[in-house]
Formats: sequence, C-alpha cells, structure tokens
Amino acid sequence: LILLDSLLQERILLRRKMLSPTYINATTVSQFFPQFTAAHYLQPTYQNPLNPYCTTTMTEEPTMRAIRVHTFGGPEVLNFEDTVTIPQIKDNQVLVRVMYAGVNPVETYIREGMYSRLPELPYIPGSDAAGYVHKVGSAVTNLKVGDRVFVAGTSSNSGSYAEFVVSDDTYVFPLNDRLTMQQGASLGVPFFTAYKALILRAQTRPGEVVLIHGASGAVGTAAVQIARALGATVVGTAGTKEGMDVVSRCGAHHVFNHNHKSYEKKMLEHLGTGFDVIIEHLANINLGHDLQMLKNGARVMIVGCRGTANINPRHLMLPEASIRGVALGTSTREEWMEMGAAIVAGIEAGWVSPVINQVYKMEDVQKVHYDIIHSKGAKGKLVLKIGDE
Repeated sequence: LILLDSLLQERILLRRKMLSPTYINATTVSQFFPQFTAAHYLQPTYQNPLNPYCTTTMTEEPTMRAIRVHTFGGPEVLNFEDTVTIPQIKDNQVLVRVMYAGVNPVETYIREGMYSRLPELPYIPGSDAAGYVHKVGSAVTNLKVGDRVFVAGTSSNSGSYAEFVVSDDTYVFPLNDRLTMQQGASLGVPFFTAYKALILRAQTRPGEVVLIHGASGAVGTAAVQIARALGATVVGTAGTKEGMDVVSRCGAHHVFNHNHKSYEKKMLEHLGTGFDVIIEHLANINLGHDLQMLKNGARVMIVGCRGTANINPRHLMLPEASIRGVALGTSTREEWMEMGAAIVAGIEAGWVSPVINQVYKMEDVQKVHYDIIHSKGAKGKLVLKIGDE
C-alpha cells in the first residue's frame, strides 16, 4: 500500500508538471488540446491596454510606433519603428497619447549632433505634441486621464515623435477646444520661445515698436500675435507674398519683404523711427543691419543663428542698446508656469491661433526634416500626424 501510494503521488506531481506553462511543449499541447498550437499556449497574445492598435505577448512590455535615431546624421537616420517600448512614468510625470507632434528646426540640429545638449542614443526626437492624458503619476494633481492637452517640452528635450510621450507635469497644459490638435502641437517651442523673448527677456511694453524678422515662420507668427495682443506696434518681414499675407493676418501693422533691396531703409522711412525691440531669427545675416535701426534703450533678442556675425559694437553705444540671447531650455519651472498660464489664457481669449503650414504622415519624417531647413518662404508650422482621434 505504501508503494502504491508513493507511485500515485509521483503520477500526480508529473501530471501537474506536464500541464505547467514552463514544461508544456508542442507535443503535449497537441495531445491534450488539439485545437491549439504550442505557440498559442506558450505565447498567448492580448490587446495592449496602452495601445489598442497593437498586440503583444504576456511576457513582453507594451509597444508603440515611434521615430528613433540610432546615430547622429542627416534626415536618413530617422527610422520608423513599430515595436518601441512604451515608457514608464515617475510620480511627477504624465503619459500622453499623441495625436500630432510639432516639428522644430532645433530638432534637426540635435539629429545632426550639432547642439549643446544631446540625448543619449538611441532616442526619439521632438518635444512638442498634442493629445490626451493616458496616465498620471501619483504626485500630479492638475491633470487627469482623458484630458485634452498640449505638451510644450520634455525634461530630455526628446520623445514626442511617438504614439506616447512622457513629460513632467511642468510642461503639460490643458488644450481648449477652440484649437485643433494640429494647432495644439504647434504651441510649445514657437509660442513659449516668442513669449520668453518678448516678455521675460526684452520686457516689451505697450506702445513700443517691435520688429520681427522672419515673421512668417512658427516662432515669428507666434511673436506677432503676442506683441499685437500686448499693445505694441508690430512690424514683420517675410520672403514671399504668401508669407507676407500670413504675417498680416496674424496682426502685424506693417509687413515688408526682406528679399527686397534696401528694405531696412524703407522700413525706417515708412515708420519715421527705429525699433525698441527686434526679434532676430537669423542673426548671422541680419544682426549688423539690426544695430543700425535701434532706438534709445533698444533690445535685440537673438532667437536663431546659423553662423557667425560681423557687427560694429559702436552702434550699441550711443543708444545704450543691448543684444540678448534667448534659450527656452534654460527656463525655470516658475518661468514655464508663467509662460503656460499666459498662453492658455491667450487661447481662451482668442489671440493665440497657431498657423499650420503642412501636415506630414509619420512615415514622411525624413521629408519634413529636410523641408523645415531647405524650403523657401515659411508660412507657419510643420506637424507630424501620429495618432487617430
């Protein structure tokens, strides 16, 4: 009896072992469950709770579609991948399901490895996005799952060219229904840079005369709208008739073509005065001329530059003018909160209205990176379509 009992116990243990997921193989599966294959049993799939459009195995982490860069270089290093792991969030972070991602010139400099702060490889480009809150950290109190939001940056200055992006709650703001998701993705770098340049750094005041070079681009159109709402006299330049029309519609009082000969002289003659504030997007080309159009106490704000500049500092002395740099990435948390509050209020009031130039498919990311640098005559923002609402 003892021997029979021992044999019975061994048979029971063996049967349990055979039916366990770690023991079962193709032969035993087909013997016990002929309607299934071993692959069905060993790697059962389930719908990804973070992304309903993809499935994964129980032992794998949820994945998403994203653009990734594995080595610095030209647009060809931008790779479309569909099995990128969805990032986890910390207590003070938000996971946003991205509908559209904004594309900015700075992302081309980072991709080339020609920027002061470079991400670790591989990385997902982009910092601007619009979408819906999918998950919030335990310390986040101002947002909830399902909120319609725009992302104005990330702590790593990367991550938005993907179906999901993680950002600190500092950079995530409610998106009023007045704006589309495309426009929401156009708010981050352009409007926050323009606000910082005009308000935080230049301390522009109502009634001052403001010149915005390259006013038809994303930052330029944002600067026109902010300066006009502030009560400044706004002068903008663009390189094409279409671009000039965009600048006028954004609220500029006067618009000039910067490709025309002696346009600087024409501006001064038309206005009868110089400028209190100049927002400069191409300092290596324009800065020398800017310094010859300044009023007393004028401030020239360097927002963009693609090379060295040759200037005569004497032009700064008599008007006691100054040249100041603008870097959005150095902003403090308090500055981010101020900028965000102002932009959200501007959306609600109606004077924040991003201009969309063109929408690209996610798979066309190499083309948008080429176009944003080489296309002539900017007319607003370029965005990537990421998800479906």
